[in-house]
Amino acid sequence: MADNIDIAQQREAENLARALANITHRPGGVSAYFCEECDDPIPEARRKALPGVITCVHCKTIGELKAAHYGKQQ
Repeated sequence: MADNIDIAQQREAENLARALANITHRPGGVSAYFCEECDDPIPEARRKALPGVITCVHCKTIGELKAAHYGKQQ
């Protein structure tokens, strides 16, 4: 027989699962064909893998390294 704590934990797990499903199934924006940083073309494979992508791999890597170095979150 489940007690109140078990029921609350189950409800919390269901709420978390629902929230995660909503986030992961959210449609992405339109991907850019050219990088907003360097104007190089963004490969089709990257645009398909990451809906809403606006930077090429190189510029994204540089941005992440700068953010890590300066302690900022993107």
